[in-house]
Amino acid sequence: MATENWQQSLKDSISTPEQLAEYFRLDPAPLRQVAERYPMRISPHYLRLIEQPGDPIWLQSVPDLRELDDAGLVDPLGEEDLSPVPAVIHRYPDRVIFLVSSSCATYCRFCTRKRKVGCRELSLSFKELRDGIDYIAATPEIRDVIFSGGDPLLLPDPVLADLLARVHAIPHVEMIRIGSRVPVTLPERITGKLCQILQRFAPIYLNTHFNHPRELTVESAAACSRLADAGIVLGNQTVLLRGVNDRPQIIADLFRGLLKMRVRPYYLHQMDLVRGGEHFRTSINTGLNIIKNLRGPVSGLANPYYVIDLPGGKGKVPLVPDDVVREGDRLLIRAASGELVEYSDKVD
Repeated sequence: MATENWQQSLKDSISTPEQLAEYFRLDPAPLRQVAERYPMRISPHYLRLIEQPGDPIWLQSVPDLRELDDAGLVDPLGEEDLSPVPAVIHRYPDRVIFLVSSSCATYCRFCTRKRKVGCRELSLSFKELRDGIDYIAATPEIRDVIFSGGDPLLLPDPVLADLLARVHAIPHVEMIRIGSRVPVTLPERITGKLCQILQRFAPIYLNTHFNHPRELTVESAAACSRLADAGIVLGNQTVLLRGVNDRPQIIADLFRGLLKMRVRPYYLHQMDLVRGGEHFRTSINTGLNIIKNLRGPVSGLANPYYVIDLPGGKGKVPLVPDDVVREGDRLLIRAASGELVEYSDKVD
Protein backbone atom coordinates (compact mmCIF):
# COMPACT_ATOMS: atom_id res chain seq x y z
CA MET A 1 0.00 0.00 0.00
CA ALA A 2 1.41 3.39 -0.98
CA THR A 3 2.30 5.81 1.78
CA GLU A 4 0.07 8.89 1.79
CA ASN A 5 1.50 12.38 2.24
CA TRP A 6 0.29 12.66 5.82
CA GLN A 7 1.81 9.31 6.72
CA GLN A 8 5.13 10.42 5.29
CA SER A 9 4.88 13.61 7.36
CA LEU A 10 4.48 11.49 10.49
CA LYS A 11 7.61 9.55 9.58
CA ASP A 12 9.44 12.85 9.12
CA SER A 13 8.41 14.17 12.55
CA ILE A 14 10.93 15.04 15.23
CA SER A 15 10.72 12.42 17.95
CA THR A 16 14.03 12.66 19.86
CA PRO A 17 15.82 15.45 21.74
CA GLU A 18 18.81 14.90 19.47
CA GLN A 19 16.79 15.74 16.36
CA LEU A 20 15.39 18.82 18.06
CA ALA A 21 18.85 19.89 19.22
CA GLU A 22 20.21 19.62 15.70
CA TYR A 23 17.35 21.71 14.34
CA PHE A 24 17.68 24.48 16.95
CA ARG A 25 21.37 24.07 17.88
CA LEU A 26 20.83 23.41 21.55
CA ASP A 27 21.96 20.89 24.16
CA PRO A 28 19.71 17.80 24.09
CA ALA A 29 20.79 16.50 27.51
CA PRO A 30 18.19 18.35 29.63
CA LEU A 31 15.39 17.05 27.42
CA ARG A 32 16.33 13.36 27.43
CA GLN A 33 15.00 12.40 30.84
CA VAL A 34 11.73 14.20 30.11
CA ALA A 35 11.27 12.46 26.75
CA GLU A 36 12.01 9.09 28.37
CA ARG A 37 9.02 9.55 30.68
CA TYR A 38 6.72 11.48 28.34
CA PRO A 39 7.31 10.76 24.63
CA MET A 40 7.83 13.61 22.20
CA ARG A 41 6.75 14.06 18.61
CA ILE A 42 6.53 17.30 16.65
CA SER A 43 5.10 17.14 13.15
CA PRO A 44 6.90 19.00 10.35
CA HIS A 45 3.97 21.42 10.00
CA TYR A 46 3.92 22.29 13.70
CA LEU A 47 7.71 22.51 13.86
CA ARG A 48 7.64 25.21 11.16
CA LEU A 49 5.40 27.33 13.38
CA ILE A 50 8.10 27.64 16.07
CA GLU A 51 9.80 30.99 15.67
CA GLN A 52 12.16 30.70 18.62
CA PRO A 53 12.71 28.62 21.78
CA GLY A 54 10.21 29.52 24.48
CA ASP A 55 7.52 30.89 22.17
CA PRO A 56 3.87 29.70 22.47
CA ILE A 57 4.30 26.89 19.93
CA TRP A 58 7.56 25.71 21.51
CA LEU A 59 6.01 25.63 24.98
CA GLN A 60 3.18 23.39 23.79
CA SER A 61 5.35 20.83 22.00
CA VAL A 62 8.92 20.75 23.36
CA PRO A 63 9.79 18.74 26.51
CA ASP A 64 10.46 20.84 29.60
CA LEU A 65 12.25 19.79 32.78
CA ARG A 66 9.30 21.13 34.76
CA GLU A 67 7.31 18.15 33.49
CA LEU A 68 9.25 16.01 35.97
CA ASP A 69 7.58 17.89 38.85
CA ASP A 70 5.31 15.35 40.56
CA ALA A 71 2.71 17.94 41.57
CA GLY A 72 -0.70 17.09 40.20
CA LEU A 73 -2.56 13.86 39.53
CA VAL A 74 -1.56 10.93 37.33
CA ASP A 75 -5.20 10.43 36.30
CA PRO A 76 -6.72 13.85 37.06
CA LEU A 77 -10.22 13.06 35.79
CA GLY A 78 -10.51 9.61 37.39
CA GLU A 79 -10.87 8.00 33.97
CA GLU A 80 -9.50 4.62 35.02
CA ASP A 81 -12.30 4.25 37.57
CA LEU A 82 -14.89 5.15 34.92
CA SER A 83 -13.77 2.55 32.36
CA PRO A 84 -16.04 -0.52 32.31
CA VAL A 85 -13.80 -1.86 29.51
CA PRO A 86 -10.35 -0.55 28.52
CA ALA A 87 -11.52 1.34 25.40
CA VAL A 88 -14.47 3.15 27.00
CA ILE A 89 -14.79 5.96 29.55
CA HIS A 90 -18.41 6.21 30.75
CA ARG A 91 -18.76 9.29 32.93
CA TYR A 92 -22.16 10.66 31.91
CA PRO A 93 -25.24 8.44 31.46
CA ASP A 94 -25.95 9.16 27.78
CA ARG A 95 -22.45 9.47 26.31
CA VAL A 96 -19.09 7.75 26.35
CA ILE A 97 -15.53 8.39 25.24
CA PHE A 98 -14.27 5.68 22.91
CA LEU A 99 -10.46 5.50 23.03
CA VAL A 100 -9.46 4.31 19.58
CA SER A 101 -5.86 5.53 19.35
CA SER A 102 -2.87 6.09 21.63
CA SER A 103 -0.91 8.20 19.15
CA CYS A 104 -0.91 11.90 18.15
CA ALA A 105 0.76 13.86 15.36
CA THR A 106 2.32 16.15 17.99
CA TYR A 107 2.45 15.28 21.68
CA CYS A 108 1.16 18.23 23.68
CA ARG A 109 3.18 18.74 26.83
CA PHE A 110 0.04 19.59 28.85
CA CYS A 111 -1.97 16.51 27.81
CA THR A 112 -4.45 15.15 30.35
CA ARG A 113 -3.53 11.62 29.24
CA LYS A 114 0.25 12.06 29.48
CA ARG A 115 0.30 8.78 31.38
CA LYS A 116 -0.68 6.76 28.31
CA VAL A 117 -0.62 8.77 25.06
CA GLY A 118 2.40 7.87 22.96
CA CYS A 119 3.11 4.67 24.92
CA ARG A 120 3.05 1.66 22.58
CA GLU A 121 2.56 -0.78 25.43
CA LEU A 122 -0.73 0.97 26.29
CA SER A 123 -2.15 0.90 22.78
CA LEU A 124 -5.45 -0.94 22.52
CA SER A 125 -5.75 -4.28 20.77
CA PHE A 126 -8.40 -5.08 18.17
CA LYS A 127 -10.17 -7.24 20.77
CA GLU A 128 -10.27 -4.34 23.24
CA LEU A 129 -11.76 -2.08 20.57
CA ARG A 130 -14.38 -4.74 19.79
CA ASP A 131 -15.12 -5.05 23.52
CA GLY A 132 -15.68 -1.29 23.58
CA ILE A 133 -18.14 -1.50 20.69
CA ASP A 134 -19.91 -4.43 22.37
CA TYR A 135 -20.25 -2.40 25.57
CA ILE A 136 -21.76 0.54 23.69
CA ALA A 137 -24.16 -1.79 21.85
CA ALA A 138 -25.24 -3.41 25.14
CA THR A 139 -25.89 -0.07 26.90
CA PRO A 140 -29.03 1.48 25.37
CA GLU A 141 -28.83 4.77 27.28
CA ILE A 142 -25.71 5.72 25.28
CA ARG A 143 -26.73 8.14 22.54
CA ASP A 144 -23.47 10.00 21.89
CA VAL A 145 -20.07 8.38 21.23
CA ILE A 146 -16.93 10.51 21.28
CA PHE A 147 -13.97 9.05 19.38
CA SER A 148 -10.84 10.10 21.23
CA GLY A 149 -7.41 8.85 22.24
CA GLY A 150 -4.70 9.86 21.26
CA ASP A 151 -5.95 11.15 17.95
CA PRO A 152 -8.57 9.08 16.09
CA LEU A 153 -7.67 10.64 12.75
CA LEU A 154 -4.23 9.05 12.83
CA LEU A 155 -5.90 5.71 12.17
CA PRO A 156 -5.61 4.52 8.56
CA ASP A 157 -8.72 5.25 6.53
CA PRO A 158 -9.96 1.61 6.39
CA VAL A 159 -9.58 1.12 10.15
CA LEU A 160 -11.30 4.42 10.98
CA ALA A 161 -14.11 3.68 8.52
CA ASP A 162 -14.65 0.24 10.02
CA LEU A 163 -14.89 1.57 13.59
CA LEU A 164 -17.20 4.38 12.54
CA ALA A 165 -19.44 1.95 10.65
CA ARG A 166 -19.72 -0.42 13.59
CA VAL A 167 -20.65 2.35 16.03
CA HIS A 168 -22.94 4.11 13.57
CA ALA A 169 -24.87 0.86 13.06
CA ILE A 170 -25.85 0.64 16.75
CA PRO A 171 -29.53 1.67 16.79
CA HIS A 172 -29.47 3.79 19.95
CA VAL A 173 -26.35 5.79 18.97
CA GLU A 174 -27.68 9.09 17.61
CA MET A 175 -24.44 10.93 16.86
CA ILE A 176 -20.69 10.54 16.77
CA ARG A 177 -18.15 13.11 17.84
CA ILE A 178 -14.44 13.11 17.06
CA GLY A 179 -11.78 14.88 19.07
CA SER A 180 -8.74 15.60 16.91
CA ARG A 181 -5.86 18.04 16.79
CA VAL A 182 -4.72 17.12 13.27
CA PRO A 183 -6.32 20.25 11.71
CA VAL A 184 -3.76 22.12 13.86
CA THR A 185 -0.71 19.86 13.77
CA LEU A 186 -1.10 17.73 10.63
CA PRO A 187 -3.58 19.49 8.33
CA GLU A 188 -2.55 17.40 5.32
CA ARG A 189 -4.32 14.47 7.02
CA ILE A 190 -7.67 16.08 6.16
CA THR A 191 -7.87 14.61 2.66
CA GLY A 192 -10.82 14.49 0.30
CA LYS A 193 -10.99 10.73 0.87
CA LEU A 194 -11.17 11.17 4.64
CA CYS A 195 -13.96 13.73 4.28
CA GLN A 196 -15.91 11.31 2.08
CA ILE A 197 -15.60 8.65 4.78
CA LEU A 198 -16.81 10.99 7.51
CA GLN A 199 -19.77 12.12 5.38
CA ARG A 200 -21.13 8.58 5.37
CA PHE A 201 -21.73 8.59 9.11
CA ALA A 202 -23.60 11.85 9.67
CA PRO A 203 -24.25 13.47 11.99
CA ILE A 204 -20.58 13.81 12.88
CA TYR A 205 -19.24 16.64 15.01
CA LEU A 206 -15.51 17.28 15.13
CA ASN A 207 -13.95 19.25 17.96
CA THR A 208 -10.43 20.35 17.27
CA HIS A 209 -7.92 22.12 19.50
CA PHE A 210 -6.43 25.47 18.47
CA ASN A 211 -4.75 27.25 21.38
CA HIS A 212 -3.00 30.25 19.81
CA PRO A 213 -3.58 32.59 16.83
CA ARG A 214 -0.29 31.50 15.25
CA GLU A 215 -1.83 28.06 14.74
CA LEU A 216 -4.43 29.55 12.37
CA THR A 217 -2.40 28.84 9.25
CA VAL A 218 -3.42 28.75 5.61
CA GLU A 219 -3.04 24.95 5.67
CA SER A 220 -5.22 24.58 8.77
CA ALA A 221 -7.87 26.88 7.31
CA ALA A 222 -7.96 24.75 4.15
CA ALA A 223 -8.30 21.57 6.21
CA CYS A 224 -11.21 23.03 8.19
CA SER A 225 -12.81 24.23 4.97
CA ARG A 226 -12.71 20.70 3.52
CA LEU A 227 -14.37 19.34 6.64
CA ALA A 228 -17.03 22.05 6.74
CA ASP A 229 -17.78 21.61 3.03
CA ALA A 230 -18.35 17.91 3.76
CA GLY A 231 -21.01 18.77 6.32
CA ILE A 232 -18.89 18.12 9.39
CA VAL A 233 -19.86 20.49 12.23
CA LEU A 234 -16.68 22.01 13.65
CA GLY A 235 -16.06 23.19 17.20
CA ASN A 236 -12.91 24.07 19.10
CA GLN A 237 -11.73 23.36 22.62
CA THR A 238 -8.99 25.71 23.79
CA VAL A 239 -6.98 24.98 26.93
CA LEU A 240 -5.97 28.02 28.98
CA LEU A 241 -2.17 27.81 29.30
CA ARG A 242 0.19 30.02 31.27
CA GLY A 243 2.63 31.80 28.96
CA VAL A 244 0.78 30.63 25.85
CA ASN A 245 -2.67 32.22 25.71
CA ASP A 246 -3.46 33.60 29.17
CA ARG A 247 -4.25 37.14 28.00
CA PRO A 248 -7.66 38.39 26.79
CA GLN A 249 -6.34 39.81 23.51
CA ILE A 250 -4.72 36.51 22.50
CA ILE A 251 -7.93 34.59 23.12
CA ALA A 252 -10.02 37.25 21.34
CA ASP A 253 -7.76 37.07 18.26
CA LEU A 254 -7.88 33.27 18.33
CA PHE A 255 -11.66 33.06 18.58
CA ARG A 256 -12.26 35.67 15.88
CA GLY A 257 -9.91 33.77 13.59
CA LEU A 258 -11.67 30.49 14.28
CA LEU A 259 -15.04 31.92 13.29
CA LYS A 260 -13.54 33.02 9.96
CA MET A 261 -12.52 29.37 9.45
CA ARG A 262 -16.08 28.15 10.23
CA VAL A 263 -14.97 26.70 13.56
CA ARG A 264 -17.14 27.61 16.56
CA PRO A 265 -15.29 28.21 19.85
CA TYR A 266 -16.93 25.59 22.08
CA TYR A 267 -14.95 25.41 25.33
CA LEU A 268 -12.22 27.38 27.04
CA HIS A 269 -10.81 24.77 29.41
CA GLN A 270 -9.17 25.42 32.73
CA MET A 271 -5.95 23.39 32.70
CA ASP A 272 -6.47 19.95 34.27
CA LEU A 273 -4.58 18.97 37.41
CA VAL A 274 -2.34 16.64 35.44
CA ARG A 275 1.04 15.57 36.80
CA GLY A 276 3.79 17.12 34.69
CA GLY A 277 1.65 20.08 33.65
CA GLU A 278 1.56 22.27 36.75
CA HIS A 279 3.69 24.98 35.14
CA PHE A 280 0.95 25.53 32.55
CA ARG A 281 -1.80 26.21 35.06
CA THR A 282 -3.30 29.65 35.63
CA SER A 283 -5.60 30.80 38.39
CA ILE A 284 -9.33 30.57 37.77
CA ASN A 285 -9.52 34.36 38.12
CA THR A 286 -7.34 34.59 35.00
CA GLY A 287 -9.91 32.62 33.02
CA LEU A 288 -12.87 34.51 34.44
CA ASN A 289 -11.20 37.79 33.53
CA ILE A 290 -10.67 36.61 29.95
CA ILE A 291 -14.34 35.66 29.62
CA LYS A 292 -15.36 39.00 31.09
CA ASN A 293 -13.23 40.83 28.54
CA LEU A 294 -14.68 38.86 25.63
CA ARG A 295 -18.24 39.89 26.39
CA GLY A 296 -19.11 42.96 24.35
CA PRO A 297 -15.98 43.48 22.24
CA VAL A 298 -16.24 40.00 20.65
CA SER A 299 -19.26 38.44 18.93
CA GLY A 300 -21.38 36.18 21.10
CA LEU A 301 -20.51 33.39 18.65
CA ALA A 302 -16.95 33.65 19.95
CA ASN A 303 -17.91 33.46 23.63
CA PRO A 304 -17.54 29.80 24.64
CA TYR A 305 -18.16 28.17 27.98
CA TYR A 306 -15.23 28.53 30.36
CA VAL A 307 -15.21 25.11 32.01
CA ILE A 308 -13.34 23.15 34.61
CA ASP A 309 -13.25 19.35 34.51
CA LEU A 310 -13.40 18.56 38.21
CA PRO A 311 -10.97 15.95 39.56
CA GLY A 312 -12.20 12.50 40.46
CA GLY A 313 -14.62 12.25 37.54
CA LYS A 314 -17.09 14.82 38.91
CA GLY A 315 -17.59 16.26 35.43
CA LYS A 316 -17.37 19.56 33.59
CA VAL A 317 -18.73 22.71 35.22
CA PRO A 318 -19.10 26.07 33.44
CA LEU A 319 -17.28 28.68 35.49
CA VAL A 320 -19.21 31.85 36.21
CA PRO A 321 -18.85 34.00 39.33
CA ASP A 322 -21.81 32.36 41.13
CA ASP A 323 -20.23 28.91 40.77
CA VAL A 324 -16.94 29.94 42.34
CA VAL A 325 -17.12 30.15 46.13
CA ARG A 326 -14.24 31.21 48.35
CA GLU A 327 -14.10 30.32 52.03
CA GLY A 328 -10.91 31.83 53.37
CA ASP A 329 -8.07 30.10 51.57
CA ARG A 330 -10.37 27.40 50.19
CA LEU A 331 -11.81 27.53 46.68
CA LEU A 332 -15.04 25.61 46.12
CA ILE A 333 -16.61 24.87 42.71
CA ARG A 334 -20.31 24.08 42.49
CA ALA A 335 -20.89 20.86 40.50
CA ALA A 336 -24.00 20.26 38.40
CA SER A 337 -25.49 18.31 41.32
CA GLY A 338 -25.16 21.38 43.56
CA GLU A 339 -22.30 19.77 45.49
CA LEU A 340 -19.44 22.09 46.40
CA VAL A 341 -16.13 20.45 45.46
CA GLU A 342 -12.87 21.78 46.86
CA TYR A 343 -10.37 22.70 44.16
CA SER A 344 -6.65 23.47 44.51
CA ASP A 345 -6.31 26.84 42.79
CA LYS A 346 -3.15 28.27 41.29
CA VAL A 347 -1.71 31.44 42.79
CA ASP A 348 -0.71 34.03 40.18
